[in-house]
Amino acid sequence: MNLTYLLQTATQLRQPSAAAAAEFEAAREGLAEELNRRMAARPDLDKLIGPGNLPMMQDNSRNFCRFMGAMFLAYEPAVLAQTALWVFRAYRAHGFHTTYWAANLDTFVELARERLAPATFAETYPFFHWLIVNIPTFVKLSDEPPAVPLSPEPSHAPRTHL
Repeated sequence: MNLTYLLQTATQLRQPSAAAAAEFEAAREGLAEELNRRMAARPDLDKLIGPGNLPMMQDNSRNFCRFMGAMFLAYEPAVLAQTALWVFRAYRAHGFHTTYWAANLDTFVELARERLAPATFAETYPFFHWLIVNIPTFVKLSDEPPAVPLSPEPSHAPRTHL
C-alpha cells in the first residue's frame, strides 16, 4: 500500500452534512479535552508517546479535533492523506510509538460515540475508521523518505543551481 492507495481510498469518504459538521465543531473543544484526560490516565502513556511528550500529545488532540472539523466543513482527500502521513512522520520523530495512534483513535471513537448525536457519529465515523485501518500504511510510508515533497516549494522561491 502506498500514497496512491491512501488517496484513492480517501476519495471514497463523503463530506458530512453541514449539520453534522456544525455539531462536531460545537463539540470539538470538549472532545479534545476529554481525549486528553482519558489518554493521560493510561498507565502505558509513556510507552505510547515517549517520556516528556504529554504537552505534545495534548496539542495533538486539540489540533486533531480542529483539523477534523475543517475536513468536515470542506473535505479534501489529498489534504487528509498527506496530513495524516505528515503527522506520523513528525510525531514519530519526537518519540511517539506507532501504537499511539490505535490507542488514541480508538479512545476518540469511543468518546465521539458517547458525545455526538447518532446521526453525526454515523456521518463522521468513516473518517476515523479510515485513519484506523490505514495505520499500518501510515507506519510503512513514514518509515520511508517522502517520494514527493509534502508541501510544494513556493513558486516565488529563488532556484539555486549547483
